Amino acid sequence: MGPQVDGYQAWLLKRGYSPDTVRNMLKLLGQIGRWLEVENLAVTDLDESQLDRFIAARRAAGDRRCPGRRGMRPLLGFLRESTLISAPVEQTTALDGLLDRYQRWMVTDRGLAEATVLRYRKTARRFLNVHAMSKTGLDPTLLTGAAVNTFLLGECARVSPGSAKGRVAELRSLLRFLYLGGDTPAQLGTAVPPVGGWRLATIPQTVSPEAVQRLLDCCDKKVPVGVRDFAMIMLLARLGLRSIEVARLELADLDWRAGEIVVRGKARRHDRLPLPRPVGEALVDYLREVRGRVADPHVFLTCRAPTGPIRAELVGDVVERACHRAGLPVVGPHRLRHSLAADMLRHGAGLVAIGQVLRHQDLATTAVYAKVDLVVLGEIAKPWIGKVS
Repeated sequence: MGPQVDGYQAWLLKRGYSPDTVRNMLKLLGQIGRWLEVENLAVTDLDESQLDRFIAARRAAGDRRCPGRRGMRPLLGFLRESTLISAPVEQTTALDGLLDRYQRWMVTDRGLAEATVLRYRKTARRFLNVHAMSKTGLDPTLLTGAAVNTFLLGECARVSPGSAKGRVAELRSLLRFLYLGGDTPAQLGTAVPPVGGWRLATIPQTVSPEAVQRLLDCCDKKVPVGVRDFAMIMLLARLGLRSIEVARLELADLDWRAGEIVVRGKARRHDRLPLPRPVGEALVDYLREVRGRVADPHVFLTCRAPTGPIRAELVGDVVERACHRAGLPVVGPHRLRHSLAADMLRHGAGLVAIGQVLRHQDLATTAVYAKVDLVVLGEIAKPWIGKVS
């Protein structure tokens, strides 16, 4: 492993690993090299199975601090990028082949976004694993309308009405693909029942302005993670961005001279919004003190190595941790978007202005926020005729 030390060290430092961590990982590299020599193996023989043998040997020798397979991933990644070892051969099943065809169809024929394709594929795998498997393997001809209803009823029992409606769309898409591809003899998409859930039947849940401020105040801006989390929550609470929009934000989207920000929203839309001074200052603090000059174009990066763009799910984790620190009930990032709309309404903003900030394409989508100002609604409501005086 001697010839790989310098390259591996540079590779780790480039991905944001601390010097102490790099030192420990180089020490592990030396241990693996000595084990390979004892076992009469070459570097090119190294793979997951050989690392499992190395880990077992170290632990049998009494080394309880030897990392597991997860700790070996950086080394395998470096060796594969250096073409010293080949990528593992994945065993594909009939289900994987069908899902690959389905994914290509969604991308080429339907033009769906990457995140949507992954969600549809995940639902398809769960549905087919339960209802289209026989003793000999995958058999889509086993699918029936009863199986579709059974799966959807199970989903409705564990998710919200909005998510259940998403499952309906995902199922219909899969069943349409199977029928068009000749995998099923009948168009079972018509067997998917609609989910009851009326958009104006409920009041959007919001968080009070005081609670939002507590979420911001509980971010410890003395540590890098706190500075990053504060900037994220500012974008959620003051501009109403969605989680995926925060994750997609790139450095080129920040126009400091014009004081504007480009938001990469739904359906590949790019909307330009004014960048309020407090939000801009939070972003500047993060970019200067934490992010640094990393080559990745994304604004928000992971604070732990390997350094890379954050996932949208991390934004939800940030808000959840802030709720725990502030002693508030746990809410999701989208609740802050609702709260911004409600706060604007309380301060006299019209629905058109709110729709522009939230980037709604249809004013009817914004109209749901007219119900959140219960104080004003109470002033115009007529007394109930059955009220006892």
